[in-house]
Amino acid sequence: MKILLLNGPNLNMLGVREPEKYGHVTLADIESKIANFAAEQNIEVEAFQSNHEGEIIDKIQTTDADGMIINAGGFTHTSVAIRDAISAKSLPTVEVHMTNIHAREEFRHKSLISGVSIGQVIGFKEKSYEFAFIGLIDYIKNCK
Repeated sequence: MKILLLNGPNLNMLGVREPEKYGHVTLADIESKIANFAAEQNIEVEAFQSNHEGEIIDKIQTTDADGMIINAGGFTHTSVAIRDAISAKSLPTVEVHMTNIHAREEFRHKSLISGVSIGQVIGFKEKSYEFAFIGLIDYIKNCK
């Protein structure tokens, strides 16, 4: 089994970007933790991050993964194109956010990604990724 861990714009800045909201953990820390957790279960993880919408869409369209965890960052609220790519791929997808998007600015309350995801994990900082991984793996195993 293979999982795509996909991160959007500005997530490469974790660890230095707004530590009061996101903490001091880096994206590399998160990717490593998920990869190690996955390896214990004989699951492969491919991590990908881009600040560019087209690159994210290309990755979704070409992945051979069995499922995807996505933190689309600011594209969550604006990108119909990323939403459409997820929908077209029909890949079990869990949307993840480190902060509670519903407790932030009003423009962040609407997710275009959630309607094409099997679930959404928000508000648990880096643990959101771990919870998303557990949920996605359980979903995939129970749907095969």
